[in-house]
Amino acid sequence: MGGDVADRLRAEGLDAGSWSNGPGDTYGVHAHAYDKVIVVVAGSITFGLPDEARSIELDVGDRLELPAGIAHDAVVGPTGVTCLEAHLPAGRKAAVGRRAARTW
Repeated sequence: MGGDVADRLRAEGLDAGSWSNGPGDTYGVHAHAYDKVIVVVAGSITFGLPDEARSIELDVGDRLELPAGIAHDAVVGPTGVTCLEAHLPAGRKAAVGRRAARTW
């Protein structure tokens, strides 16, 4: 899945790097000065959006588009997670969006 996803992101002009975390790892609330696109290639992760009082669960193949300045946290699923992540200049992504596997 990782190679196919990387190819699809490259076709959009995105240069994605890979990162992984173990089961149950967490990221505290933070924000970035850039937009980002994250695609899960193995495992699962849940992103919390505290200012919107909601969370977004991502499984293999799912994609999250996160505009700059959006406060978020994350909890890695029970089998860990590997993601591809690309950064874009702030303002390229207008809203938080989850796109399910095979729909993008």
